[in-house]
Amino acid sequence: MKFITAIFITLFPLITFANSSVPTNRHISVHGTAEVLVEPDMAQIIFEVKSIEDTLLEAKRDLDGRVSVLLEELDKYDFGQGDVHISGLKSKIYTKVGTESGIALSDNYLALKTVKVTLKDIKKVDEFIDFAQRLQIDNIKKINGLSSKVKQLEAEATQLAIDNAKAKGNKLAQSFGAELGNVYSISANSSSSDYDASGVKHIVLSSHRNSMAARNNENPFTQQQYLGARISVKASINVVFDLKLK
Repeated sequence: MKFITAIFITLFPLITFANSSVPTNRHISVHGTAEVLVEPDMAQIIFEVKSIEDTLLEAKRDLDGRVSVLLEELDKYDFGQGDVHISGLKSKIYTKVGTESGIALSDNYLALKTVKVTLKDIKKVDEFIDFAQRLQIDNIKKINGLSSKVKQLEAEATQLAIDNAKAKGNKLAQSFGAELGNVYSISANSSSSDYDASGVKHIVLSSHRNSMAARNNENPFTQQQYLGARISVKASINVVFDLKLK
């Protein structure tokens, strides 16, 4: 796996952190940061399964049947526990209104469930979307890139942030004729998110877009880039060092 590491360093004469205690003797407060970028090797696909019928009971029964077929077909992908999540039932009433008379004609009922599946192999995204289409599930809401090594990346980013803080502290201390002493306090955190480094965003497909493609006799999924983003794992650390005069 190819890693792209970016360490962002900003030097300040002295950084004081709010709501943190500092020693009464000579000290220096520094802020270290780091970022690790990696291409995703997993994917989470979020889509909707819905049914519209004359009664809510009919819509629910049809929806339950489609979800059951979906779950049966999902067995071929060898999903693990927690890889498939199905939301609770959502419903809504649609009232048909005559275009000329403006009078309410009848009600239709929408039953909907949101499904999230996590593919351990990102290369199977196209295959899974084709599979969803065969089941007449084309309302894909979003595709998120994930990494199977996020914990490892967080550890790497944290170590880089530590190195960044030490380098920054040493440079500042030496600039004023001092050197770093013992560590007084440490505060660290890390986070991960999608990072669009290539200019290609996650594709978001809606039923409206799919219906437009259908009217033009086009496949809504043809020649589309589903995933173009990389994953950004960031870490930061606040450290207070004692200062020793040379």
